[in-house]
Amino acid sequence: MRRRELPVLLQYIVRKYREFRNNGVDPKSWRLPPLHQISQQLGNSVPNLREQLAVARALGFVTAKPKVGIYLQPYSFQPPVSLSLRVAVSIDRTYFDQYLDLRRRLEREYFLEAVQALTEEDKQYLRQLVEAAWAKLNDDPVRIPHREHREFHLTIYSRLDNVFVQGLLASFWDAYETVGLNRYRELDYLRTLWEHHEAIVDAIMAGDYEKAYEVLDKHLGMLEQRKEQPSTPPLPPLPWDEEF
Repeated sequence: MRRRELPVLLQYIVRKYREFRNNGVDPKSWRLPPLHQISQQLGNSVPNLREQLAVARALGFVTAKPKVGIYLQPYSFQPPVSLSLRVAVSIDRTYFDQYLDLRRRLEREYFLEAVQALTEEDKQYLRQLVEAAWAKLNDDPVRIPHREHREFHLTIYSRLDNVFVQGLLASFWDAYETVGLNRYRELDYLRTLWEHHEAIVDAIMAGDYEKAYEVLDKHLGMLEQRKEQPSTPPLPPLPWDEEF
């Protein structure tokens, strides 16, 4: 079977990734030439490269804005997964439930490895997130600590040396927002959820990772028990909606 080649612009991007990395260039300085210059280098038309650039943006390989330029981004598995998942849950809400099951399995599988890799600063940050969440829940009126919820879970897995696991987990939270679960307001549910979070942090701080895992296991079952099924809001603009 003949191997399928990458589109010419993606081949160019791969070469630039390697070049910048091998030369120790700061990722913030990974700027590519304008499209007309790339067109001359590759012998490919600007309109054709513009179409390929839209794909590269959707996949998260580059950012591109008029008068700013085209910049390579460090590799992340999140953008393509999140985009595909956003479409999926907009087509059929049950796709979110399937991805929820995948997320639960991933968090359980990688939890012990993840928490043992956390730094003391990470652990203190988890504690701060819990405190910030309780401040919102005890406020008048009550505020939903969704940012803290997302940050809490992603921080736990932030030291894993696996870009694909991290991309899959981050994409879950994008889908969580797409289906509207970040607007869930049942106060007893939210308090129970943050009691679990607090217990997880207490166990991590004490070095009792097995206890932390037991609480996490119970916590991950909470979403299944929700009776409220928020409707899917309109999709935000796609990555190529702004013309470069």
